[in-house]
Amino acid sequence: MMDVQNQYCVSRPIYSIRAFEHVHERQIRETKSLKERFSGSCRRVSLKCSTKRVWNIVKMYFPVLGWLPIYQIKQWLPGDIVAGITTGMVCALQGLAYSLLVNVAPVYGLYAAFFPILTYFILGTSRHLSVGPFPVTCLMVGAVVLTLAPDSNFMHPGNTTGVNGTTVMVLNAAARDTQRLAIAMSMTVLIGVFQVAMGVVQLGFLVRYLSDPLVGGFTTAAALQVVVSQLKIIFNVPVGNYNGILSLFYTIGDVFKNIKQTNLVDLVAAVLTIIVVMVVKEINTKFQKTLPVPIPIEVFVTIIDAGVSYALNLSGHYGAGVVNTIPRGFIPPQPPDVSLFSSIAGSSFSTGVVSYAIAISVAKVYAAKHELTVDGNQELLAFGISNIFCGAFSGFVATTALSRTAIQESTGGKTQSVLGGIVVANLKGMFMQVLDIPILWRKNKTDCFIWVFTCISCIVLGLDIGLLTGLVFELATVVIRTQFPSCASLGNAPSTDIYKNMKDYKTITEIPGIKVFKCTAPIYFANIEYLKDQIKHKVGFDAVRVFKKRNKALKKIHRLIKKGKLKFTENGLVPVEPLGVDNEAFEREQDPELVKEFEQDMKGGTSPNTEVEVQVDWTSVLPVNVNVPKVNIHSLVMDFSAVSFLDVMAAKSLKLILKEFLRIGVSVYIAGCDDEIIMKLEAMGFFDEVVNRGMLFLSVHDAILYIKMETSDNLDDPMADKISQMQDDTIPPPFIEDDDLIETYDNQHLVSSWNHFCCSV
Repeated sequence: MMDVQNQYCVSRPIYSIRAFEHVHERQIRETKSLKERFSGSCRRVSLKCSTKRVWNIVKMYFPVLGWLPIYQIKQWLPGDIVAGITTGMVCALQGLAYSLLVNVAPVYGLYAAFFPILTYFILGTSRHLSVGPFPVTCLMVGAVVLTLAPDSNFMHPGNTTGVNGTTVMVLNAAARDTQRLAIAMSMTVLIGVFQVAMGVVQLGFLVRYLSDPLVGGFTTAAALQVVVSQLKIIFNVPVGNYNGILSLFYTIGDVFKNIKQTNLVDLVAAVLTIIVVMVVKEINTKFQKTLPVPIPIEVFVTIIDAGVSYALNLSGHYGAGVVNTIPRGFIPPQPPDVSLFSSIAGSSFSTGVVSYAIAISVAKVYAAKHELTVDGNQELLAFGISNIFCGAFSGFVATTALSRTAIQESTGGKTQSVLGGIVVANLKGMFMQVLDIPILWRKNKTDCFIWVFTCISCIVLGLDIGLLTGLVFELATVVIRTQFPSCASLGNAPSTDIYKNMKDYKTITEIPGIKVFKCTAPIYFANIEYLKDQIKHKVGFDAVRVFKKRNKALKKIHRLIKKGKLKFTENGLVPVEPLGVDNEAFEREQDPELVKEFEQDMKGGTSPNTEVEVQVDWTSVLPVNVNVPKVNIHSLVMDFSAVSFLDVMAAKSLKLILKEFLRIGVSVYIAGCDDEIIMKLEAMGFFDEVVNRGMLFLSVHDAILYIKMETSDNLDDPMADKISQMQDDTIPPPFIEDDDLIETYDNQHLVSSWNHFCCSV
């Protein structure tokens, strides 16, 4: 039972849109042209131009000036020193490891870990973001590097011959590495240029199109690509350079084909590294509240491995792959190779978007946790300038890493298999995203499909093409969901103004003679045909077919009257000879004197020039053999409360739909239409003498009450009578089809209205 105290009662007039606007004095919105708005903003800027405003603008573009003056040295500095050392060490190690993904020398990974931080410190708005290499973006850059600079481009004849007398081809590693470095740094600079351009024109919103399921599927596939790319280092076997479609499977095939050449020392070192790092990371996660700082397991693993490698001379005795000596210092800045821009533009843009998406998502998480704000467009500028700066110093693309534990690397020998193992171990979080699939399936199957489709596309087609394919698929799901929106017939909860889908509630009832139709999506060119089909399905008939069938029936009746096969009697119009059906569909509208006069004229053989008006009851049996569909409603209410916009094509088609119902005697009303939609309809010339603003009502209940007033015999309520008078144009004039695309009969002029049929005999 419902608590009486939880009920409320509202007393107000029945409002059409016209009545509501009249009572509450609707005012016209002031619209300004682009020139007027621009000049107005310039005047406001000039009036408010002051030292304080200029300073605020400077702080907006250089956020460091906002927080540095209020920095609390005693409270923050000790913790920041510890965090800085820890983060710096892990950045250095990850830079070394991720350089293998970019296919450049490890020293450039150190540059990528160092230079972006300098500019982001000044320009970034996040106080917790750690800027540096990230495996996904590094792999995307590395894929382009391998495509443009494969080993086959740097093979030259050597000084030795093979068994068949052929010259042995030798790899020019120095030229290859130089070209790969040029590609990586040029791509990094171009990524920065794209990000700066997006920030200048305020395009930070583009990242919103990368939904969580899309990013989840993409990063999981990228993690798999990263693991496969490290197999050649972990097993220390020769593998071809593949990129693009099915490249992952080609790489796996080469690994298994050359598996017998595996260096067991490298394999054991890599497996042990993966196991130890993953176990200790689990310990860090489980005891993160009790540990003062996370255990820097990468530091210990790297130091131990470096010591073992140096002491046992693993490279010399067992052929283990090592990084060798890393040079000290920095190299001077260099300009990018602009001749490469045309061939790397597409990949650079996609990598820049992914880089920014990863960074801004992490930044917003920490900002929400610490009640801070992050400016998305300023972050684009910060990362763009950081990447340009990093690329100039021979680094590669920077974003944020998912984990920064602790390690610092200087010069010395380290086995590459350990670096590969560290890369693989740090991807555990990405692989764990696979567990999201059953959760997504239970919550939203469409999101689950996006995740799986994007992941498979990136695995099969490569990261860049796969990401684009996944994005297209994601947008297609949105289009499909709006193209086939949910439509329902609404019923009324007794004694309330509540209208709900009748399929969902047992006590919801449909109002006799009235159909309430609701569409829960925007109406535009792609779904207007589906909407028309849904309206036909919900009302139970096709208005165009009803119109044609009625017209056909009237033509036959007209011919029968002219041929004298139908005549007037006291009981109405009856057939002179059996026609196979009973004449119950007509009632006599003329007085007896007119009928007698008509019969006398017929006996005299003259053709009267009187016009006989006969009312047609379309619900009864007709005197002609025409199957006219039954129309069991007199009013249609269209609930547009969930419609957010209409385009020109949808408005034109909707107007024709309304006219189709009006010309067969079904009144149409539009309820819950937002003011913005009404203004757009007016701008598109939607309203005319037939489809007018008198059809618009504030709510479904207002429309229902008005229909009940119009169909009742008396109007005792003064307010109801007043509202009724305000609807002076709700009864449309005869249907005009000059601007209509609906096919009709040529002799439609015989029908003056669908309630009365006039013919001359």
